[in-house]
Amino acid sequence: MNMEGEENMKKHNALKIVVITMLVFMLLTWIIPAATYQSSYYELGRSQIGFFDIFAYQNTVLGYFGYVAVYVLMVAGFYGVLYKTSAYRRILDSIVKKFKGKEPIFLAVIMAIFAILTSFCGVQLALLLFFPFVISLVLMMGYSKLAAVAVTAGSVAVGIMGTTFAYSTTQILQQYLSTEITSNIWAKIIILVIGLALLILNVLVFGKKQSTKAAEDKDNYIPEPVKGSKKKKNWPLIVIFDVILVVMILSFISWNGAFNVTAFDTATTAVTEFELFGFPIFGKILGTISAFGNWTLVELIAVLALAIIAIKFIYKIKWDDIMEGFGKGIRKAIVPALIVLIIYACLVITTYHPFQLVIYNAILSLTNGFNVFTTGLVVVISSIINGDALYAFYSVIPYFVSVVTDTSVYPLVAVIFQSIYGLVTLIAPTSIPLMVTLSYLNVPYKSWFKYIWKLLVALLVVLFIIFTILLLL
Repeated sequence: MNMEGEENMKKHNALKIVVITMLVFMLLTWIIPAATYQSSYYELGRSQIGFFDIFAYQNTVLGYFGYVAVYVLMVAGFYGVLYKTSAYRRILDSIVKKFKGKEPIFLAVIMAIFAILTSFCGVQLALLLFFPFVISLVLMMGYSKLAAVAVTAGSVAVGIMGTTFAYSTTQILQQYLSTEITSNIWAKIIILVIGLALLILNVLVFGKKQSTKAAEDKDNYIPEPVKGSKKKKNWPLIVIFDVILVVMILSFISWNGAFNVTAFDTATTAVTEFELFGFPIFGKILGTISAFGNWTLVELIAVLALAIIAIKFIYKIKWDDIMEGFGKGIRKAIVPALIVLIIYACLVITTYHPFQLVIYNAILSLTNGFNVFTTGLVVVISSIINGDALYAFYSVIPYFVSVVTDTSVYPLVAVIFQSIYGLVTLIAPTSIPLMVTLSYLNVPYKSWFKYIWKLLVALLVVLFIIFTILLLL
């Protein structure tokens, strides 16, 4: 097979994988009976999905999850605008030059930042905003595209594994298992540290070995210097990036849920209700806005829009060039955005045709009471079927607590659920950070599996050792 044929096989590989995954879930609705748990387990018989059902569910997908796809498109449009500035390329060049010969330190720091932010704030999807920036740097430093996936999506997965204070990720576990956010906090931190160390080791040892082949099209991910443009200062763009990062961190930390801090709620109410001559001027200008701690990707989309406007005026870019860059960026993200929608379509299918509880019932029935391995297997399956932590936990936890009534193991169960869910996002075809990144970099899923499987096994062994220790304590 010639090189062109091989490239065609790789094209849209991630999209093909998620489509196949959706078809498998559809097939399972014809094979496995549906079941629900409402105070008792009850089988409903088979609930087969039909061809037209797929398209009928688009209203649900777009209505509930469409904003995630819009966010992916907005991020791409934002970078399309950045490519119109000469400052963005100069910032990349300056970072690469500064860390020349110290690339491992830079990559380790970036992975640590991504993992810690995910663990502490629950920003696994919000961090997609910084993926293109980091990917460009990784490739410019001579590492492979596979290493770029590991640095970005991989570090987010490790952060989910070692979730600490990300209330949005753990609230369902706390609700049904009656645990506190600080329960087994040291075990979570240990998982985060060991997972991060193994990931960093994996990238540094294997990251450059495939660099010749895996990053041969790296120029597609690195902006060209803007010819004929006047040199503008770099610092305004750096400030814009810093402000976006700070806003993202402050807005996603669960101040009220995790720390019982209500200052941002009070401040937001004071601003929006402030009246000038009896008119709530700021409330009307800002519109409906949530307090920090309650933001979603929707608010970040608005922040990116403001950032684009700021870049336009600071760097004096013509509106036509802004529209051209924004449109070009969006065109690059159409497939990743479609992947997001298909992954959520899988979630809708398995929610409306609930065959998965039958699988969990069969596995949990293999043992009496709590068992680390059957619990772990259930979490693996629920994490693959449900591309969102909230749904992955909710699909099984209510039934799980009716089977495992020993409340003394619930803190351990919470650790098992969140850590294995994070581990599965390293490989699951329903993992949005992973599949979007694979699609963006045009990395075949099979190549990623070959690259990551040893780390996956090592992390799994580490997790079960920690589970065993916690069970014995």
